[in-house]
Amino acid sequence: MRAAVMHETGKPLVIEELDVESPHAGEVVVRLAASGVCRSDLHVIEGESPVATPPMVLGHEGAGLVEEVGEGVRGVSVGDAVVVALYGPCGSCDDCRSGDITNCWSETRTHNMYGRMADGTTRLSLDGAVITPMVGSGSLAELSVVRESQLVKIDRDIPLDLACLAGCGVTTGIGAALNIAQVKPGATVAVIGCGGVGLNVVQGARIAGAARIIACDTQAVKLDLASDLGATECLHVSQGTELAPAIRELAPGGVDYAFEVIGSTEVLAQAFEATRPGGTTVMVGAPPPSATITIASRTLFSDRRLLGCLGGQNIPARDIPRIMRLYQQGALNLEKLVSQKLPLERVNEAFAALQDGELARSVVEP
Repeated sequence: MRAAVMHETGKPLVIEELDVESPHAGEVVVRLAASGVCRSDLHVIEGESPVATPPMVLGHEGAGLVEEVGEGVRGVSVGDAVVVALYGPCGSCDDCRSGDITNCWSETRTHNMYGRMADGTTRLSLDGAVITPMVGSGSLAELSVVRESQLVKIDRDIPLDLACLAGCGVTTGIGAALNIAQVKPGATVAVIGCGGVGLNVVQGARIAGAARIIACDTQAVKLDLASDLGATECLHVSQGTELAPAIRELAPGGVDYAFEVIGSTEVLAQAFEATRPGGTTVMVGAPPPSATITIASRTLFSDRRLLGCLGGQNIPARDIPRIMRLYQQGALNLEKLVSQKLPLERVNEAFAALQDGELARSVVEP
């Protein structure tokens, strides 16, 4: 099969013809129809991600049709439409058995994070050399071999070039608002950074019933999208803008919820400053692994909360079906999130667009 392979960080991806092993017990082969290109993929290329283990097939927002199933697979069948989730819980550790699935950090999930099956191996190779798929998915390819628990079956009438976004960007953004912050009806929300994930925080806040949603970004085109998707006010941030005072000018006293969706610790501190006493800040963006966060101590005496966000605290079997229902009901707009569609051969153009920062999401169609 053809796949977009990162041989070393900092270099463009190369389209390679890989060998694919048949699925083992509990595994499934998916023929991918579409894959979103996420900033987390870019972090891997830039060498700023702990899961960067080249040579690696990038991509983790995939959707397609089941092509082959291994022994013991019961939840999906050949021909089913599926979304490849960000992870697959092990189902047997203490956290999974107690229902705390998002905190499953078993050896199985750790292997998953680094692109390995539960037995520590992969199903991909190039001229005999092992190739790892990003977070077990490797969706910038024609095929993906994954554990059954990493797949969610969806209705066949949902376009796969939209459903793929539920693999990460939509679940992270919606989950940040609904699962982590638990935005209350009537709340005032600030969303800082309106790329693919931030736009879904906007949608999640709207779905939760927020009365005011202040979208903040440096790009006018992203603010236009945010307005279309539910932002009630837009703050165009330019060089030198003092973010917290600018937000407080629109919301005197501070916002109830602030979401940092860029990955900057400096911006996160500003987001925290922009909340009211008792307010909540969620760090959705992923700063470099070595970054530290500095918060003014005086702001902590007013019961403000600072929360992390890993994948929107999503449980694939719960959250992806919910996203699909919201889309089918017209409550969630997926079409506006797709800025361009590209064939696999032009995958590096998608990463160039990410670096330019002017698009919501590129979708690659293998």
